[in-house]
Amino acid sequence: MGDFLNLIADNMQTFWSYTGFANATPGHFIMILVGIFFIYLAISKEFEPMLLIPIGFGILIGNIPFNMEAGLQVGIYEQGSVLNILYQGVTSGWYPPLIFLGIGAMTDFSALISNPKLLLIGAAAQFGIFGAYMIALAMGFEPNQAGAIGIIGGADGPTAIFLSSKLAPNLMGAIAVSAYSYMALVPVIQPPIMRLLTTKKERVMRMRPPRAVSHTEKVIFPIAGLLLTCFLVPSGLPLLGMLFFGNLLKESGVTRRLAETARGPLIDTITILLGVTVGASTQASEFLTVNSVKIFLLGALSFIIATASGVLFVKIFNLILSKKNRINPLIGNAGVSAVPDSARISQILGLEYDPTNYLLMHAMGPNVAGVIGSAVAAGVLLGFLN
Repeated sequence: MGDFLNLIADNMQTFWSYTGFANATPGHFIMILVGIFFIYLAISKEFEPMLLIPIGFGILIGNIPFNMEAGLQVGIYEQGSVLNILYQGVTSGWYPPLIFLGIGAMTDFSALISNPKLLLIGAAAQFGIFGAYMIALAMGFEPNQAGAIGIIGGADGPTAIFLSSKLAPNLMGAIAVSAYSYMALVPVIQPPIMRLLTTKKERVMRMRPPRAVSHTEKVIFPIAGLLLTCFLVPSGLPLLGMLFFGNLLKESGVTRRLAETARGPLIDTITILLGVTVGASTQASEFLTVNSVKIFLLGALSFIIATASGVLFVKIFNLILSKKNRINPLIGNAGVSAVPDSARISQILGLEYDPTNYLLMHAMGPNVAGVIGSAVAAGVLLGFLN
């Protein structure tokens, strides 16, 4: 009888050693609260629910404690586990180009084609990337790490993941979560900066209606865009190539099924896999570090610089433009590539000061230019730092 009870006790002790309760650390509970907070923001505040719910739930998955020495092969960092296999799409960098394929297939570049000078706003907003890169260097990060951190300023999660997978894989979790967090917080971060840097007179400025864009122009644009950008920055080919290919599928008029697949089931599937695996990569032991805190602070600074650069560039640019061609500085924030959220903020703020002034059609120009600009910036950094 005594031996039987000892056996039961040993089995219970073994079972307990495998539970999450026995292996939990304070860090696990902190990250679980972060995951719940992300889900709360997505559901209650509707901040980028398509991103924050997969990432938030992924954080919960990644921070279920287990016995690392038991060889269970359930963790995202354990070779051969299901999560590890799915995570290879992140670490190998093939999820982001597929996301860009879907973005290209759902994006209308008409606003940019009709007013090409709006491309300059998207380029100006990339100052946030290079500003954060220099600050990260000053803080002691290695050049490749600084480049991966700086890309957060583009407010483009797939680009941040693609670049960090090449330059700083060990920082990818913090960089990806930071990039997607600031994308979700666009409605919170950008409006105060836009109000601070513009006058009431500038906010009610009206722009000329965009001209009609022909079908031929829409077809030529992705082909010309690919050749111009990728001849200039070949290292950006995986992202830019898929972006422009997706757009050609949309605009050609003869590949509707392919375009619908790219912007529908394909991008949705990849978004789910990318969000969950990025979230799961934030295991407390890997994520809760001083560098992660620095990355979040640098990410915020990068995003602020990018927004301010776009707005200030428009104000300066207006000095050399004729009165009829001037640009409302409220669309300067849309130079970051959080499509279409930053363009919507331009519209919302514009309507706040003039209920009849619709800026969305204008703001989409720099917004889609920002997508191209962040991919080009990533290619530049990859070419120099890889």
